[in-house]
Amino acid sequence: MDLSVVILVEMLYAVASLVLISAGLAVVFGMMKVINLAHGEFMMMGGYATITAVNLGVNVFVAMLVVAPITVGLIGLVVERLVIRHLYGRLVDTMLATWGLSLFFIGVATMIFGNTTTGISTPIPGFSIGSYQINGYNFFIIVVAIALVIGMLVILKSTRAGLIARGTMQRSDIAAALGYSPDRIYMATFFCGSALSGLAGAVLAPLVGLVPTSGGAYIAKAFITVIAGGPSLVAGLLSSAGLFGLVNQIFTFAISPVIGEVALLVSAVILLRLLPQGVTGKFFKGKL
Repeated sequence: MDLSVVILVEMLYAVASLVLISAGLAVVFGMMKVINLAHGEFMMMGGYATITAVNLGVNVFVAMLVVAPITVGLIGLVVERLVIRHLYGRLVDTMLATWGLSLFFIGVATMIFGNTTTGISTPIPGFSIGSYQINGYNFFIIVVAIALVIGMLVILKSTRAGLIARGTMQRSDIAAALGYSPDRIYMATFFCGSALSGLAGAVLAPLVGLVPTSGGAYIAKAFITVIAGGPSLVAGLLSSAGLFGLVNQIFTFAISPVIGEVALLVSAVILLRLLPQGVTGKFFKGKL
């Protein structure tokens, strides 16, 4: 029974981690069709923003949930105004530009913070379940992921701003004819996507040693999860994260964490071979 509880918590944690890692990219790539190869670096900046704020005396939860998302969102706002807004609809150019941005952010982070590993301790201690030790911080990540998904559903489905954003991404000409500014809506949407990336990097920062190249560890998982999810934003994110998180943890517990990561990538290849349009291209059609 104790082992079953530990396995369940670890599976939920794996799914929650994928949801957090991929949420920002789901907005920027899934909604806006911007291939943001600097997504991992936005997460890295969220981690550094959290560590810097904590070192300056800010409460760790305020740093993670407020300071980091706002900081990275503002950086994303500047990037959108200076670079991205000129490249909408030009996928190859966007890929090259965001790849260059990722190298730029890595260089700036290296100059400011150095190339040594830094981090903060987890603010929630671990505890025992029978003879097994479990990280209490995993529960916090699960709660944040649940809150994030509920927030995305409520905003995109039930608020005027969310409905306008979704409509503009589909038909910007009609949004403009109705008196809305597609330029400002794209700017605000990119800000939100960047802020979500910063939130993910901040929440995951206590679990990893942070270096300027840390973003590379997240970018592949984020793109795999978003692409495999298909056209539906939230339903696709949940379905693909749930599937890949489950596969990862099954093989992790059965064999090793390395095999778990390999199994995740292999399952993604198989899924996209069987379902080229993603999970929600075949199932959950019409869902958000």
